[in-house]
Amino acid sequence: MTFKINIFLIVFVVSCSSVMGQGFREYSKQWHYHQSDSLPYRLLLPEDFDETKKYPLILFLHGAGERGSDNESQLTHGGEYFLRDSIRSNYPAIVVFPQCPKNAYWVDINIREQLFGKGKTDFKNTLKEPGREQKLLMSLLEEIKNAYAIDEKRRYLIGLSMGGFGTLELLARKPDYFAAATSICGGGNLEAAERYAKKTAVRLSHGAKDEVVDVNYSRELYQKLLDLQADVKYTEFPETNHNAWDPTFIEPDFMQWMFSKKK
Repeated sequence: MTFKINIFLIVFVVSCSSVMGQGFREYSKQWHYHQSDSLPYRLLLPEDFDETKKYPLILFLHGAGERGSDNESQLTHGGEYFLRDSIRSNYPAIVVFPQCPKNAYWVDINIREQLFGKGKTDFKNTLKEPGREQKLLMSLLEEIKNAYAIDEKRRYLIGLSMGGFGTLELLARKPDYFAAATSICGGGNLEAAERYAKKTAVRLSHGAKDEVVDVNYSRELYQKLLDLQADVKYTEFPETNHNAWDPTFIEPDFMQWMFSKKK
C-alpha cells in the first residue's frame, strides 16, 4: 500500500510539473550572466510583439517558497495572471520573472533571520553594499534595457512576501527608475522611504491575519509614506493570512492603477 501511494505521489508531482510547464510556455526561459554569477528568469513578450515599438516593463519578484534553479517555480503566483486575455490585450508589457536561488533571498539574509527572531528589524543594513541578488537584479534590468525597446516612463515593480521586501529595497536603491511599485505582504526600511516617496507611486497590500510577515510592516510604511505626502495606496484584507496576493490580483483597479503611473 505504501509503495502504491508513493508511486501515486510521484506521478502526481510529475504531472503537475508538466502541466505547469505547458501552461507557461509563452514565457521564454532565459538566463542572465553577470561576472561569475547567473540568474534564471522567464520573459513574457506582448502579443503581436513589435520590436520597433516601446513597451512598459514589469519586473516581478517572487516569494521564498518559489526559490530554486528550475526557472519555473517563480511563476507559481502571478504567472497565470499576466497570461489572461484581459491583461494581455489591455495592458501589453514586457514581463520579467527572475528566480532567486534556493538558499538566498532578495534582501540581506540577516533581515530574514531577524523577521523570525525576537523583536522587529529596522532594515537599516539593507541599504549598505547591495547583496548578490540585488546586484543581479540591477544588472538584469540593464540587460533587458539593452535588449528591448522599453518605455522608460512606464517601468513597474511588483513583489510578494520575500519579493515584497526585495521590491522596497530595490526601489530605495533605484528611486528614479520605476514609475510604480507594489509590495504585497512585505516590508522595508522606513527611513529609506524618503528616497522614493516623491518619485514613485507605491501600492501596499497585506492580510490582517498574516502569520508569516507582521501586518504592521505595511501599516507603518503606509503611514510613513502618507507623512511624506507620497502617492500611496494601501489595502488590508481583514480575513486574509499570508496569501494577500490572491485578493490583490483580483482587485479590479490593480493593473489600471499601475499603468496610470508614469515618470
